[in-house]
Amino acid sequence: MAIENPTGPVPLGTPPESTPGFRIEAATRADLPDVLGMIRALAEYEKLAQLCVATEADLARSLFATPARIEVLLGKENGKSVCFALFFYNFSTFLGKPGLYLEDLFVRPEFRRNGYGRAMLVHLARLAVERSCGRFEWSVLDWNEPAIRFYQSLGATVLADWRITRVTGASLVALAAHGA
Repeated sequence: MAIENPTGPVPLGTPPESTPGFRIEAATRADLPDVLGMIRALAEYEKLAQLCVATEADLARSLFATPARIEVLLGKENGKSVCFALFFYNFSTFLGKPGLYLEDLFVRPEFRRNGYGRAMLVHLARLAVERSCGRFEWSVLDWNEPAIRFYQSLGATVLADWRITRVTGASLVALAAHGA
């Protein structure tokens, strides 16, 4: 199986050498319950469960659209979904190239410390390079020190001088109507 992309297919399923029985695969419609379950578990971990209103239908509309708006990779240990990564493209005007943006990465707690999170990040970095992306980026909550240390150990830089700005819900509707 391969993910189709602008530069050609990228082979999936090559497990990291240190994790026998582990494969990385593109999510299918049959995987949506697992993906949504891990999204909900991530929301609980981040203390944001009240904001998690996504449904399988919501995910399917974006994952299986033409063209797809998101991509989802599943890490499977002996066929069981143990982690996922949801990502999409952004664009760097300064680099003049697309970037790969990792929205969420989650490893089920009982499968942590097996190298699966690292394997997913390495796989995504390879996709970014193979797809001629100028950068690979994601956000991390400021209180999540274990994740910050882990990302830094992989060479990632936590940008202290940038802040995420977000408009959602009624505020988004109001902004869209501004001046109308």
